[in-house]
Amino acid sequence: MHVIVIANGAPADLPAPKRVPEADLIIAADGGAANARRLGCTLSIVIGDMDSIQAADRHELEAAGVQFITHPPKKDATDLELALRYAVEQGARTITVIGALGGRPDQTLANIFLLALPFLDGVEVSLLGSGWEAFSVRHGLHLDGRPGDVVSLLALTPEARGVTTSGLYWALDDATLQFGSTLGISNEMTERTARVSLCDGILLVLRSV
Repeated sequence: MHVIVIANGAPADLPAPKRVPEADLIIAADGGAANARRLGCTLSIVIGDMDSIQAADRHELEAAGVQFITHPPKKDATDLELALRYAVEQGARTITVIGALGGRPDQTLANIFLLALPFLDGVEVSLLGSGWEAFSVRHGLHLDGRPGDVVSLLALTPEARGVTTSGLYWALDDATLQFGSTLGISNEMTERTARVSLCDGILLVLRSV
């Protein structure tokens, strides 16, 4: 099952509506409901403590039959984490996260680091933004694009070991990328498909679009 989760990130970072893929279920993380409206997405569920969603938006969505799953303000997880956990509980095998970046830097970093949590192991998770896309990679990835597209690889764990690539200008062969290292920044696709694999750890692979 493919689930889209829309977060409350900066509207300027949203992808064009035509780039939003089809999904079996669309969830908004609290104020992400406003971003769903901007994208023209039909929501099924809104999850969070409801401190960010506008009253008018909530009233309209409730009238349309959208389900609200409300959590207390004093909670131990962000609205986006709650939405991701719910998606996995519903059987999601693929999750596209939209609206995860922009605004507060702590929230932006937390949204990215969520991709390293164990409950997402076995789930294909991608982030979709304005002019870019990103994927969390635990084993391997076939990346479709165009020659010249900028591709960056960042470790989301202390080390990402056994990193091997093809279809990129600067190839890696059984390399180790350390968390915080810039070794994998600003590579470039040389073919329409690039391949990235690793033996241990988690990578964040970003591509300009």
